[in-house]
Amino acid sequence: KRQVSTQSTGGSGGDGKFRGGDGVVREFEFLEPLTIGILSERRSLPPLGLMGGENAARGVNILWKNGKKIFFGGKNSCSVGPGDVFRIETPGGGGYGAKQKTDE
Repeated sequence: KRQVSTQSTGGSGGDGKFRGGDGVVREFEFLEPLTIGILSERRSLPPLGLMGGENAARGVNILWKNGKKIFFGGKNSCSVGPGDVFRIETPGGGGYGAKQKTDE
């Protein structure tokens, strides 16, 4: 396999007095047949904000296999072949504290 890209998922952290951190995106292209597996969390339910902070964006795992986009789920495994691409988008962190209202 080779890592195709790594970047931040800008804006995925929950809003609040203290904004949650952003998640990351990683893409891998496979160069030969093999079996992959992933065990990840926060794909169905978002990371929660605390003390009035907002929830963060959920993560998602996507497999492009034979030109088709497949939502891979949080816990899964399968066989892949040359040219297949696996994208992992990690969730952001929940925000902390209620955001203060400002005068306009």
